[in-house]
Amino acid sequence: MDANTMQDASFTSTNTSGNANHYDVVVVGGGMVGAAAAIGLGQLGLSVAVIESRQPQPYDPLQPLDVRVSAISVASEQLLTRLGVMDELLTMRHAPYTGLETWELDGCLTAFSAEQVDQSHLGYFFENRVIQLSLWQQIYKMDNITLLCPAKVMQFSRLRDSHQVGILLDNGDTLTTTLLIGADGANSQVRQWAGIGLTGWDYAQSAMLININTQTPQQSITWQQFTPAGPRSLLPLPGNHASLVWYDDANRIKQLSQLSDLQLAEQIRLHFPSRLDPNFTVENRGSFPLTRRHAQQYYQDNLVIIGDAAHTINPLAGQGVNIGFKDVDVLVAQIANAIGNGKTWWHASVLKHYQQARYYDNQLMMTAMDAFYAGFSNNLLPLKLLRNGALKLANIDSPLKRKVLKYALGLN
Repeated sequence: MDANTMQDASFTSTNTSGNANHYDVVVVGGGMVGAAAAIGLGQLGLSVAVIESRQPQPYDPLQPLDVRVSAISVASEQLLTRLGVMDELLTMRHAPYTGLETWELDGCLTAFSAEQVDQSHLGYFFENRVIQLSLWQQIYKMDNITLLCPAKVMQFSRLRDSHQVGILLDNGDTLTTTLLIGADGANSQVRQWAGIGLTGWDYAQSAMLININTQTPQQSITWQQFTPAGPRSLLPLPGNHASLVWYDDANRIKQLSQLSDLQLAEQIRLHFPSRLDPNFTVENRGSFPLTRRHAQQYYQDNLVIIGDAAHTINPLAGQGVNIGFKDVDVLVAQIANAIGNGKTWWHASVLKHYQQARYYDNQLMMTAMDAFYAGFSNNLLPLKLLRNGALKLANIDSPLKRKVLKYALGLN
């Protein structure tokens, strides 16, 4: 059943027991952000159910590296530590990074380092699946969290006069909940059912993710060169591996996707900066279109959306999952504060505080990424000189530079 056809209605239990299973919170979507929210709310003593259509693949260090990777900021690392998963996560494949460099013309480089903000590192690169898997392993340890997988939602219903939401699953089971959380991605069923509108646009560009095996030992610097066609980036991965990100016109990315590994490697050597070790082989690749989407609101009565269900951002600075984790941090803190003060924790006034804390911060980050994207997406000489002068000026160590870095790391 399409989410748009889901109706508000009276709710009839259809499971074998004859009664709907009730949970304080139901999270639709068991990815990185949804699983983190489930753990955070479970730690408050709430009963939580997580609905997810597929399990993450078990971890094997000999598996090929996934193309979907995330840069976990220091703030996200702190959240994962509080959730009890960071130690386990660090036993799996990861690559810490201590520096970030960006430039367009040689000699006009801006470099950020962990030392500038008194940190040992700026963050870690992990495969998305590994992050999700570590969160699920923590969920398995918690008696008050139930994983419903594989499962899909067929219908949502607002229960009359009970301040609850009813959920019908594809296996016929029914659930009720006091708070429904949509963590089900950019095409969120929860958001569509709630009738929450979106603003945004497509960038008419795509990004290609390319895992390579290189003769260079494990790197600690992530870098990005701007070109009029789009940035070219390197993300460190464990061992002699790295992830390249090639942003370009959607048709160009489609063309690159049709090349053999050897042909693609040759195109990379022609179009990536010379600092990339030319002695590499392509191991894996994937691509996705670039879009910006922002929900017009994050909550309704008994309902809240987080992560990509609420916002999708240009991946230019790798902030997507980090702002999703910020959503989790703030939502859990607001609910914890309400419980601690004897307030109705699921009330709209509590969810409103979550929106107030996150909406404009997310808007600011999205706008900043768009400004970078637009500012470097042309080849006009005056603008080129201006932006490269700005990059060179930004490289001067200053309180403003450190403040920008702290904001990007979530340490503000």
